[in-house]
Amino acid sequence: QVQVVESGGGLVQPGGSLRLSCAASGNIASIDAMGWYRQAPGKQRELVANIGGSTNYADSVKGRFTISRDNAKNSMYLQMNSLKPEDTAVYYCNAKIRQRGSASYVRDTWGQGTQVTVSS
Repeated sequence: QVQVVESGGGLVQPGGSLRLSCAASGNIASIDAMGWYRQAPGKQRELVANIGGSTNYADSVKGRFTISRDNAKNSMYLQMNSLKPEDTAVYYCNAKIRQRGSASYVRDTWGQGTQVTVSS
């Protein structure tokens, strides 16, 4: 069994910063890639950024958000600067995990999400 847990969400004023964390745990052999997604009310879930062999960002967050990863801790982070009201959403962590004993199978694992609200 594997799981990922997000933390670090909250309420912040426009122009402020937040740092999200995601920790994967369980019977992990390796993690192929990790990513942050978000879903605002009434909208579809969208990719914010992902990191594997390379990093990718949604156009809307380029230059403001930075994704990073600590492989030794099976963790991922999202530093969010210059936050805007339109960044308000539930942010989800995704990890593509290979488990010990079945490393040929990649388990697409999602966290429960953490709320980020940008408002004055």
